[in-house]
Amino acid sequence: MSQTITNTDFTFPGQENVYKGKVREVYNIDNEQLVMIATDRLSAFDVVMPKGIPFKGQILNQIATKMMEDTKDIVPNWLVATPDPNVAVGYLCQPFKVEMVIRGYLSGHAAREYKAGKRSLCGVPMPEGMKENDKFPEPIITPSTKADQGDHDEDISREAILSKGIVSEADYLVLENYTRALFKRGTEIAAKRGLILVDTKYEFGKTKDGEIVLIDEIHTPDSSRYFYADGYKERQSKGEAQKQLSKEFVRQWLISKGFQGKPGQEIPEMDDAYIQSVSERYIELYENITGDTFIKADVSNIQKRIEENVLAYLK
Repeated sequence: MSQTITNTDFTFPGQENVYKGKVREVYNIDNEQLVMIATDRLSAFDVVMPKGIPFKGQILNQIATKMMEDTKDIVPNWLVATPDPNVAVGYLCQPFKVEMVIRGYLSGHAAREYKAGKRSLCGVPMPEGMKENDKFPEPIITPSTKADQGDHDEDISREAILSKGIVSEADYLVLENYTRALFKRGTEIAAKRGLILVDTKYEFGKTKDGEIVLIDEIHTPDSSRYFYADGYKERQSKGEAQKQLSKEFVRQWLISKGFQGKPGQEIPEMDDAYIQSVSERYIELYENITGDTFIKADVSNIQKRIEENVLAYLK
């Protein structure tokens, strides 16, 4: 098995604090910049799996930074530099406490709610007579609260966000407009690769100057669901499952082993062969989503490589 990076413990010049998310570790430098390290941790059902996936952090980081580059003309973002395949450096921002989820199709969580008889999600109506994976007449925005560590994100309506003062109305209008613009661009990029961008989530923050910018990741297989465009209509007409490009295959494997992140459930053992197959799927995702050949970084000593690259950048 290739070496993976599942935890970091760096001390960089000017380091104020470190935040460890499910997958990323974020180092605050001088309260000005953030050094975000994408680890090889794998999270599903809001649970981090015990073993890392080779090259996953590099894949997520490189997709996200490429997509930020490809969308910065329509929505400003936090990114400043990428000094290492697993690292993005950007402006320190105050994050909004909502995730902007946008759905072009009745899939995933929306489809499960629909099957349960609900015809409204986050206060947004869903038409009658839809089948799973049908396209919505227009994409719908279904925000969720940004959970603290260990908690589950929860659906929330636009009205609740405004009435609770989580986001001001003026800022929320910007978030909505940016979300729609990014999803439109993401849909166009996906179409060029023979893919359908089904749904995704965006996170935003405010810079010290008060500018609203895109932060975190964008259009990665961890934050988005993709279908292959070829054969989509035929599969829908026959009621067949769609061919997906996302980490849904991991979720389905876990479900088949009786795990959905619920209390008392044990995480199934992932042997080396399965972990290697997940790594290969992530490489396939990268190449399909970006249209580029994936070049594996040197993983003989990932910790040392990252530390040296970040220190060289900070100097």
